[in-house]
Amino acid sequence: MTGQSTASADRAALTEKVIAWLEPRAAEMEALLKELVNIDSNSFDKVGTDAVGEHIAKLLTGEGITVTRIAKADYGDVFKAEVAGHGQNQHVLMLGHRDTVFAKGTVATRGYSRQGDMAFGPGVADMKGGLVANIFALRAINAVGGLPFPVVALFTADEEIGSPTGRAEIEAAARGARAVFNTEPGRVSGNVVTGRKGGASFHITVKGRAAHSGVNHKEGASAIEALARKIVRLHALTNYATGVTTNVGVIKGGNTHNTVAPWAEAELDLRFVTLAQRGELIAEIEKIVKAEDVPGTSAEVKTRALFLPLEEKHSKGLFDLYQKEADNLGFAVEGEFTGGCADSGFTGALGIPTLCGLGPVGGKAHTDDEFCQLETLLPRTQALAATICALE
Repeated sequence: MTGQSTASADRAALTEKVIAWLEPRAAEMEALLKELVNIDSNSFDKVGTDAVGEHIAKLLTGEGITVTRIAKADYGDVFKAEVAGHGQNQHVLMLGHRDTVFAKGTVATRGYSRQGDMAFGPGVADMKGGLVANIFALRAINAVGGLPFPVVALFTADEEIGSPTGRAEIEAAARGARAVFNTEPGRVSGNVVTGRKGGASFHITVKGRAAHSGVNHKEGASAIEALARKIVRLHALTNYATGVTTNVGVIKGGNTHNTVAPWAEAELDLRFVTLAQRGELIAEIEKIVKAEDVPGTSAEVKTRALFLPLEEKHSKGLFDLYQKEADNLGFAVEGEFTGGCADSGFTGALGIPTLCGLGPVGGKAHTDDEFCQLETLLPRTQALAATICALE
């Protein structure tokens, strides 16, 4: 047997062991999902997000897996877990965020519940189901003695608000990686995510000059009028053919109906498909905002959050491998593009092979009806772990 065929046989043997270790653990996986869902962990709830991280760390360290805690002042700490490799240094990275969009106290009135094969609760799909997948994939790989390369899992706490502190840790952990797997929820179709839009949110402030709207209207400079003119131009940047959308979703301003408005504000959402589009669009947005649409007014724009796109060229190789492993496990899967943003865009933008949407199938994220399809939790975790094992 040649060296290449020996290595292939070794990978296949490891894959079988990992799949077998996971096979009887569906109930254990659901139990952990319930525990994690029943911990409030809004992005701004540092105590809650840290409690989720501590729960994960306790479980992993109890099995001899190394966990490093990276302190953060304003948001939840970052927890980094690692199963050491047997010699090769180019690691694999799994991503998962512990935070949800739901306010502290949600669990008390709407905690984990189950109806048939469907699990419900705050963050059950986005993305506590994905955390369970990462945890069990890591445990399985550790249980069989590890792989030829290190396997790292990064558990962050601020993805839902743009990863203001998590991004730097994600990019640092990804550098030098052979592959990145993000267990955001699988699509309702059952597909995984092979491409994502990038996105940014902006806060726009406009200053004008107040005046009585009846007595000396001409002495005023309406910030609201200036903002309205800008909104028309900002919305005109939308181009469905190229995948670009802009949306001013919040506006406010002015003091009274009979006063020329001295101030106005808006929140702008931008979505794009490629890194090249991002630079062009941000420059155009700044140009539109800074223009003096109404004499006597001025405006500024500040970026609130920024996600980079996951371009499909960075996911294809991993998807082909994942699809093969899924087929071996008895389920079919396709790749899917989504307009939603995720941390996988940061690693894809670094040119690292990245695949997303690998968690259990779920839907209606960010709503009271959010669900996770439990029957997909085990096989998709097996497919994730098998794909990692199959990497050369």
